[in-house]
Amino acid sequence: MKDKIRKTLKNKLFLQTIKVLLFRVSGIVLLFGFTLYLTNFYPSNIVGQYDFVRSVIFLFGSICLLGTDQSILYFKGILDSQGRSSEIRSVYIKMIKIIFFISLSLFTLICLVKESIFIDFFRDVNIYRILLYSFSLLFFYSISTLNSEVMRTLDMISMSELFRNIVKYIPVFLGSLVLFYIDKKELLIYVFLFGFVLIAMVSSILIFWRFSKLKNREIKGSIISTRQVFNKSYPIAISSMAFFLLLSIDVMFLKKYRNNSIVAYYSVAVKFVLIISMIINAINVNASSKIAEFYKNNNFLELNKLLNNSARIIFLLSLPLILSIFLFSEKILSFFGENYIEAKYPLLIMVFSQGFCTLFGSVTVYLNMTGRQNIFKNILLGAVIINFLLNLILIPNYGMVGASIAFSCSLVFWNILSAIIIYRKDNIKIFAKF
Repeated sequence: MKDKIRKTLKNKLFLQTIKVLLFRVSGIVLLFGFTLYLTNFYPSNIVGQYDFVRSVIFLFGSICLLGTDQSILYFKGILDSQGRSSEIRSVYIKMIKIIFFISLSLFTLICLVKESIFIDFFRDVNIYRILLYSFSLLFFYSISTLNSEVMRTLDMISMSELFRNIVKYIPVFLGSLVLFYIDKKELLIYVFLFGFVLIAMVSSILIFWRFSKLKNREIKGSIISTRQVFNKSYPIAISSMAFFLLLSIDVMFLKKYRNNSIVAYYSVAVKFVLIISMIINAINVNASSKIAEFYKNNNFLELNKLLNNSARIIFLLSLPLILSIFLFSEKILSFFGENYIEAKYPLLIMVFSQGFCTLFGSVTVYLNMTGRQNIFKNILLGAVIINFLLNLILIPNYGMVGASIAFSCSLVFWNILSAIIIYRKDNIKIFAKF
């Protein structure tokens, strides 16, 4: 009977993994399809403005979220273990209050800064208006992101992946079609931002509907306070912010020292790097729980095998894509528009560095699954500092090539340093062996 139950659970987990991968692949396909549409039907300066706003909203949205999108999974586990599953609703409401307070604080802060400071830095007379609008809608972006994880805690796995990978593109895609038809392309960023208002509202309605279906037990008091939510969430937020900084600093400097068109060309190259990252994440999703299990049981023999196999699979799955980009980089970029071929060398530099880092397999997951979150956080912060300094030095003179070198150096730095720390602490060589 026990074996039958285990088999059923394994089959269910396998089917869920396949389903998640299909949604994420669909999301990547949709992202590139939308990018192809924009680059071919919208001027590059408007596409660059859109990519700049995306970077701003993702970076400062991670500050507003404060790691709640990840800590909600932790609190769900705690509550389930104590038979208080229905209290997740209370935790969710506390998180909404935290997000609202931080969003309001950031919006107030930007309102207090002189407009001339932003105009002088970015050399764009419209930048302050764009930033004000972006910051005014940070709350809705943050809620839409949090909601996709809350759906996961409520066993709405398919709905969670649907919102995370597909639904989030629908408003801006439909809006861009309308703007193209009425010849109001310059309003693209506003349609993009307002889309998060719609997504936040629809996803919140679905979540509260699901809460209403839960069996609520009458339990006096709450075992999880707002302070506990904050204290558990903010360390996670630091790592998230560091990651988004690595994806945003180069865009900010390119906006300052070049123009929106260059931002558009560079952003297309970055999206190809994200495909390789998707392969890494897909493998690590399946390996993470086993890493934690083997480490906890001191089963280092199996742990070594798992890490080596994961690194090999990641590298071998990434290799055809990497080789294709190196062989056909100009042809691939030309699909986005003739001028996008300018991103050829930045693309090759970043793809090479990301390809090299696939050999390190599950370094990030290993540190997080073995209680070394703070170590990884410090490594990422070091990578951010390196990235910032190199961008500051290289972009004024070398533009996109300088940005790609800065990104690659910080990426290689955090992978190599993580591998060294893992070897020194646990005597595990996480680098792929063939």
